[in-house]
Amino acid sequence: MQLVAERSANRKRGIRISGDRVILNIIAYIVLAVFSIMCLIPFYLIIISAFTSERSILTYGFSMWIREFSIEGFEIILTNPTLILRAYANTIGVTVIGTTVAVFMAAMAGYVLQRKDFAWRNGIMLFFYFTMLFSGGLTPYYILCVRYLSFTNSYHALILPGMFSVWNMIIAKNYMRSIPAEIVESAKIDGAGEFRIFLQLILPLAIPLLATLALFTALGYWNNWIDSMLFIRNRDMYTLQYFLQNMLRSIQALRIVAELSGLHVPIMPTENMKMAMTIIVTGPIIFAYPFAQKYFLKGLTIGAVKG
Repeated sequence: MQLVAERSANRKRGIRISGDRVILNIIAYIVLAVFSIMCLIPFYLIIISAFTSERSILTYGFSMWIREFSIEGFEIILTNPTLILRAYANTIGVTVIGTTVAVFMAAMAGYVLQRKDFAWRNGIMLFFYFTMLFSGGLTPYYILCVRYLSFTNSYHALILPGMFSVWNMIIAKNYMRSIPAEIVESAKIDGAGEFRIFLQLILPLAIPLLATLALFTALGYWNNWIDSMLFIRNRDMYTLQYFLQNMLRSIQALRIVAELSGLHVPIMPTENMKMAMTIIVTGPIIFAYPFAQKYFLKGLTIGAVKG
């Protein structure tokens, strides 16, 4: 009888736990759904505003539906498709090359600095940490790049400054600690060198880390416009972000000059054009995210938790 009573109690306890778990899952799904909708609303407003006329935006403000359909912003941006395509090509080239080299350098530095047999790892990490806490500022950075490195009108100015990130290196260093040291030792016994071990053993085991760092780095390169503003004078070398920003500033300056001179000019689609630019700029990077999503959380959490 006691055994039967215990089984009955365990069954009731299991049913109660299962019911609590269902309730918890329902609450979690509701919270996540509400949060997802809140995150999607700004993107929805951007899309709606990009296809709404400037007059409607100025009259009624931004709304949840299209009051007056217009693609004038896209027409102005795509007036000369060759310039847009060239800016896209510059941005894609800089992003691909910079991301590849930056991820490789961060992973290699993180692997070396987590090795316990590397005697100078603590001293070198001190220099890296120092650069995260203190910076020379924009003026010394500009003087170094222009006067001593000759970055003016050079693609090096768009790639080299973002080629190494201390934060990415720290994430890589913490992730590399999760890889057993016995793998390296067994490879050394078989006669493999350090670089071969890193390329053929460590990197394949660090795919989640590489995908995470690649997403972060590519996003930084894709959205970078300040280096183009500082160092690039040749219009054919503009990145997409700076090219569109320069176009928007030109339209705003034209409107201000017309207003000051008393000339009557039609309404310039400034707000409409901003939203159209946002769609053009963010579209490719949004479509690239799903390919790295399955590695993203794993690489980020392991790199962040290991200490």
